[in-house]
Amino acid sequence: MTAASLDVVAVGNAIVDIIAAADDALIDAEGLTKGGMQLVDAARADVLYGKMGSAHEISGGSAANTIAGMAALGRKCGFIGQVADDQFGKVFSHDIRAIGVDFTTPMRGEEPPTAQCLIFVTPDGQRTMNTFLGASQYLPAKALDKVMIERAAVLYLEGYLWDPEEPRAAMREAIAIAKNAGRKVAFTLSDNFVISRHGDDFRALLNARDIDILFANEGEICTLMDTEDFEAAVAAAAPLVPTLVVTRSEKGAIAIQKGVRAAVAAEPVDKVVDTTGAGDLFAAGFLAGQAEGRSLADSLIMGSVCAAEIISHYGPRPEADLKALVAARLG
Repeated sequence: MTAASLDVVAVGNAIVDIIAAADDALIDAEGLTKGGMQLVDAARADVLYGKMGSAHEISGGSAANTIAGMAALGRKCGFIGQVADDQFGKVFSHDIRAIGVDFTTPMRGEEPPTAQCLIFVTPDGQRTMNTFLGASQYLPAKALDKVMIERAAVLYLEGYLWDPEEPRAAMREAIAIAKNAGRKVAFTLSDNFVISRHGDDFRALLNARDIDILFANEGEICTLMDTEDFEAAVAAAAPLVPTLVVTRSEKGAIAIQKGVRAAVAAEPVDKVVDTTGAGDLFAAGFLAGQAEGRSLADSLIMGSVCAAEIISHYGPRPEADLKALVAARLG
């Protein structure tokens, strides 16, 4: 096996996030599930956009956020995701290349448009996401950059993109490419609604030992393992994957790697402004720590530092110097 020239290549939704403050009354009036994510069509996206006040437009997408975080930490990364040949597509392409990430996926036509995620942030920092998948759900297997996948130490996949049929097939192909090249595969479960639709697929991937690193939050791991008991869920999942990482919001995070368990507390935050991207940046910090050869506990701390930075401001991309924050915390 040749040495990897990239730390991580991710396959995920290529989305532009549109983020605005909102009160609970608006969330209730629109029938939204506070703190959750729902898929919407173009018409519903237009309606919700009309309800927004002053908004921030920031390139996003779960796996893309993780890659952006890793790039900020100095790691070499690539991204595979579908955009349209429109203004948002050009914005996304420019933004991800500008931070030093390899992005070679060809644009498709102008319809459907580049994906957008309309995010309402309530005063408590909770984000309610309404995602129009647009072009991102039409990522074909032929658009995969096989060479990029083969030269990355880790292939990182987001559960959100498992929902549409075409990118699901592409991700299965990406897993096969990575495994044939002797690389690791990391997978993030993304959301309970994804597990409710595709839990059997995810459990099959684990049983087939196709996943080397699994990321989940507390609710997701319980849903995947069909139990309300957190420790029972962890005990059931851990033997199925070499590295299991579970975030627990204010309760910190745990990881189990080949039977060894580590746990860390959440990093202190003066004020939670927007939780968008917290899990994505946690994964960035953890994967960067592992790429640097750090211990399981220190990798968890790196994840927690990155998550704390991201929830202190609007948007899912880091604004502070993540390298400096990690150095101040770990040296």
